[in-house]
Amino acid sequence: MPHHFFVVRATVSDPAKRAAFDAWYANEHMPDAVKTFGAEKAWRFWSVTDPAIHQATYQFADKASLDRATSGEEMKRLVADFNRDWPGITRTREILVLAEEFGVA
Repeated sequence: MPHHFFVVRATVSDPAKRAAFDAWYANEHMPDAVKTFGAEKAWRFWSVTDPAIHQATYQFADKASLDRATSGEEMKRLVADFNRDWPGITRTREILVLAEEFGVA
């Protein structure tokens, strides 16, 4: 089965908040989310093109495990924690399925 990914993009418009946001995400939110979701892996990115954009990507073995992770009360708690700690930071969420992986060994 192909891997499925849960992608969260946040826009941190105020440059003065980015370092604190980065530290919070790295030390609190992402470890909590990975554990809560039972994700296989996770990555975080800051956009070079638009420095306000932060992206977190969580990898799941299949759609069923992703659906379980993102549809329960724990997901609501993670969203509430984010909203409490970072009011006014807008986010989008997207679910992706791996269509192809290519690489040179």
